[in-house]
Amino acid sequence: MNASWLESQWRAITRWHVLLWPLSLLFGLTVALRRLLYRWKIIRSDALPVPVIVVGNITVGGTGKTPAVIWIADCLRRRGYRPGIISRGYGRRSQATLEVTANSDPLEVGDEPLLLARRTGCPIVVGAGRVLAAKGLLRHHPECDVLLSDDGLQHYALRRDMEIAVVDAQRYYGNRLLLPAGPLRERLGRLESVDAVLLNGGGQPTAPNQFRMRLTGEVFYNVGRPELRTDVSRFQGKAVHVVAGIGNPQRFFDDLRALGLVFTAHAFPDHYAYTPADLHWPHADAIVMTEKDAVKCAAFADPKCWALAVDADIEPTLEFKLLDKIRKHHGRKAA
Repeated sequence: MNASWLESQWRAITRWHVLLWPLSLLFGLTVALRRLLYRWKIIRSDALPVPVIVVGNITVGGTGKTPAVIWIADCLRRRGYRPGIISRGYGRRSQATLEVTANSDPLEVGDEPLLLARRTGCPIVVGAGRVLAAKGLLRHHPECDVLLSDDGLQHYALRRDMEIAVVDAQRYYGNRLLLPAGPLRERLGRLESVDAVLLNGGGQPTAPNQFRMRLTGEVFYNVGRPELRTDVSRFQGKAVHVVAGIGNPQRFFDDLRALGLVFTAHAFPDHYAYTPADLHWPHADAIVMTEKDAVKCAAFADPKCWALAVDADIEPTLEFKLLDKIRKHHGRKAA
């Protein structure tokens, strides 16, 4: 089945769901059984000597996890902690376990881990196996006293002290069905068991574990020369093209229009591997993109390529919950 066709079916109930729904039932049974096997300790999970915070989602596609991880890492560092980050590195061409630096190849380590490395300065390791990646990170960086897992909510082989689910509060859960009939990786009831649900981009909390989150940004930096910064006034009255290869490109386009930018929009698939030809518009005065796209385009970006710097703004009460979980972990260890 074509991925884009499936995504179009996830917004509603169509005649194709007569065929897709039985597959969703099978998927749901498999997911539930797997989780029970971990809970009953029939399948082994590994605990680490440091607290583990997993930031993930229950839907397919981007929800804003990467800005949330950056916010959490910054929060912990302000409090004196030394976090490390692990990630699968979705879409990368290598399956090796690799350490990510600010100069890593995005094709080898993935776009999101590279962005995390540049924005946080934290030690980061990518690997197909999160347990292996985590142990490797702690072996090479024993100073790390907290571990953040970028994605991995459904990867129970790694024990966790805190689970955070990020929800796109504009699209929410589509038709609310499990894969492949809908976008859900797990049933919606799973959100009741996580420690925090971040509602990204709207929506009011309706449960004690829900927190508001929004993405903010008004400063643009040059993709090839990040030290060059500007605001939206630079692009007023110019021929501007905007590209977005993220889970919800419409959100990025809407944010730019809210800043007053007038442009021609080009949506690409999430984690798209750009080539110079994808950015070839001879009559464009400027090309604007997301930070995630920028890390993949930096090697060949034209001087007229700019990225919007975006930060997560999350309810500060989440910080207290984070710190409480970390202290409890250390309390158990001391005991």
